[in-house]
Amino acid sequence: NTMKYWMTLSCLLPANSFIVALRSTAAATSLHGRGRIRTSNTCISQHHASSSTRRSTVALHVSSPSMVSATHYSHILRKPTAVNNRKPLVICGPSGVGKGTIINQFMEHSPFAKHFGFSVSHTTRQPRPGEEDGVHYHFTNVEDMQRRIDNGEFIEHANVHGNLYGTSYDAVESVSKKDHKICLLDIDVQGVKSTKSVNDFCANYIFIAPPSVEVLKTRLVGRGTESAESLERRTKNALSELAYGNEAGNFDAIIVNNVLSEACVELEDVLRGMYNFDERS
Repeated sequence: NTMKYWMTLSCLLPANSFIVALRSTAAATSLHGRGRIRTSNTCISQHHASSSTRRSTVALHVSSPSMVSATHYSHILRKPTAVNNRKPLVICGPSGVGKGTIINQFMEHSPFAKHFGFSVSHTTRQPRPGEEDGVHYHFTNVEDMQRRIDNGEFIEHANVHGNLYGTSYDAVESVSKKDHKICLLDIDVQGVKSTKSVNDFCANYIFIAPPSVEVLKTRLVGRGTESAESLERRTKNALSELAYGNEAGNFDAIIVNNVLSEACVELEDVLRGMYNFDERS
């Protein structure tokens, strides 16, 4: 039942007393600023390299399934390999974690937002209140979506909670080539796995995690848009998504959305290191 899923899910989340263990001296020397490692992801071919060839990793040791400490907003999984890169930015997280809100706050208020442009995904789900076609998503039907999938138009596509989602090559190229901006993709774990299988797609990956199981569940229920069946389906998916997000090497940074304003500051701080931004950028 749903409660069983949430009890299992709680074991996957970081805790107050989690320990970040650096597995290379090089990684330790990259710590600066507010105690976080600055990073820039490698390309896909390097991303899938064996652990012996990676320059550094971070291991999380979870002692209890409690709330994450407010002082630990992110940890970085690899040492910087480049600065001032223009690779796309992929932001991922389980349903209800608030990644869309964080992204919107960043785009509205950060001085670095001018460097980024949204990749507008396609989806077959119904629009939520306030969502606009062509702005938040390209809303379409199953037949049109399947035709595009069959034509190979998507970098990634997935069936998420019974609805199809996909990011087209045209959407990404429009941001990078026409608008001359860094493409920002808001996708789920299935999408992340798909993009990593595309040999010529190099990106920086950030995972947004909830501060606790209870908070994630409350956010899902608070939407008021989920049926009991939908809520149970999303909890099942959250299990695998959080396990994948917490696995070393899958993401360049993990940001815990405990307090929205602090998570937004943390995102800006991580991006400053990833893309070598400064306040004059």
